[in-house]
Amino acid sequence: MEPKSDEQLLADHIAGVQGAFDNLVARYADEVYGFLCRFAGNKTVADDLLQETFMQVHLAARTFDPRRSFRPWLYTIAANKARDYMRARGRRPTYSLDAALGNSDGNAPSQNIEADLPPLDETVEAEERRQTVRRVLDELPEHLRLILTLGYFQQLPYAEIAQILGVPVGTVKSRLHSAVRHFAKLWQEHMADETVVERERKA
Repeated sequence: MEPKSDEQLLADHIAGVQGAFDNLVARYADEVYGFLCRFAGNKTVADDLLQETFMQVHLAARTFDPRRSFRPWLYTIAANKARDYMRARGRRPTYSLDAALGNSDGNAPSQNIEADLPPLDETVEAEERRQTVRRVLDELPEHLRLILTLGYFQQLPYAEIAQILGVPVGTVKSRLHSAVRHFAKLWQEHMADETVVERERKA
């Protein structure tokens, strides 16, 4: 028997079916935790935000539109929790989003990004590279960090990101392009600094 869809599990939870909500949590906890870690930059905070996210899902379950997909709705809640946290810390957007992106219609934005960004496998396998990625993400304004995390690291489709942010797909592409350009610039600067430090250490 095929596993139930996310939407079916949520409907079962609303109907009081035991274990339905636990199955949803088990299905998405690791994925959403990874998103929150990258966006908030703190594992302890991500733990708290993850609990708040699923608590909100539980409390707002009856407001979910069954004609829509569950995952974008879940990410919307998680992103709002994370943004509330970042704003409470006084972090504010500072960069414009005027850049345009080509008309690529690939399912995942990460497939269409052509910039000097670190490969996804290296951010997972190499500790030093992962730390550099974290530092660069921390330097990005909130709105650029969010779109880059959703599109590049989480590899969500354009359409889902559009639902999460409540903007047209074209706006998602434009914002993602701007985020990639800023990340690539900062990444190159960090790598150049690390090269200088390494040379000085060996001298």
